[in-house]
Amino acid sequence: MGLPSRAESEANAARAAVINANATLLEKAEMLMEVAMGLQQKPKTPADLEEAISLYDEAEALCADTEGLLKARIRARRATAEMALPVSGPDGLEAARRSMDMALPDLQTSGKPEEVAEAEMNLGLILQNLAGMHRARIQDAIAAYQRALRTFTAATHPVEFAILQNNLATAFLSIPFTDERSKMREALAVQAFEDGLNSVTLIDHPGEYAMLQNNLGNALQYVSSSHRIENGFRALEAYDEALRVRTLEDAPSEYANTIANKANCLANLPDDPAAPDAGNPEHLKAAIALYGEAASVFDQTGEVHKAQTVRDAISELQAELCEEAAGALN
Repeated sequence: MGLPSRAESEANAARAAVINANATLLEKAEMLMEVAMGLQQKPKTPADLEEAISLYDEAEALCADTEGLLKARIRARRATAEMALPVSGPDGLEAARRSMDMALPDLQTSGKPEEVAEAEMNLGLILQNLAGMHRARIQDAIAAYQRALRTFTAATHPVEFAILQNNLATAFLSIPFTDERSKMREALAVQAFEDGLNSVTLIDHPGEYAMLQNNLGNALQYVSSSHRIENGFRALEAYDEALRVRTLEDAPSEYANTIANKANCLANLPDDPAAPDAGNPEHLKAAIALYGEAASVFDQTGEVHKAQTVRDAISELQAELCEEAAGALN
């Protein structure tokens, strides 16, 4: 047998401390839960999450049947660790759904409103991810987010409200556009992003602000609208706002994602909005430059698939630019 991992060593030390502690079983359960939350907070490897889940299991086992609320809190925390565990397929998400389904009844009966809302928000995210695997209904995820919004309002919980609006918007956009209500859902998604932005500020909530601006830009790019060009230029403004936070130095992967999104937007916009049929060689050149920078960053961050996708886009735009040049000569 090899040496235990750092996470395993930390968890074992915590177990030993709890076993030897002069405390009740209830207090020991709470101590194990706190240690698990610490491991889960900023996991360095999947082992951190695995040990956290194991500690949550042990904490739950120490709880008497009468401790329904503490059990529920442990299960809700375990669900978030199971959701974050990087495993192929739906197993981690299915385990998270089971844990959250067991947690919610006691939280709803005895927990604080904020605890219930946080659980509903996480349940929505679990269901949204499972819906992408065709193992849950996206409508159930939307319903969970909407229940969480009863507590997490813009006035009382601006950050949680913004995250919920972002999640709602992405859920609306994930529904296939196959019926007459698709345009309404697109409009609801854009409105949700804008509502979220109204609750946060660049100074006080930079991460949420940048996330919402980036995703608003994506939504504006792809919504079916008679105002395609106007929406495209609005999207560029949103990406530029996101890039006030997502810098190469502080957030290289997010920076590359946003400049790649901006490149795609530029490539589909005319150079002169007043003459949309006149072509867009300048925007194509700017898009190619942004894609090139994004590919370089993705190489450095080890995101090989994204780097290749961006390089494929560069090849397509270079061909398009050559066609425009040839057309201009003729």
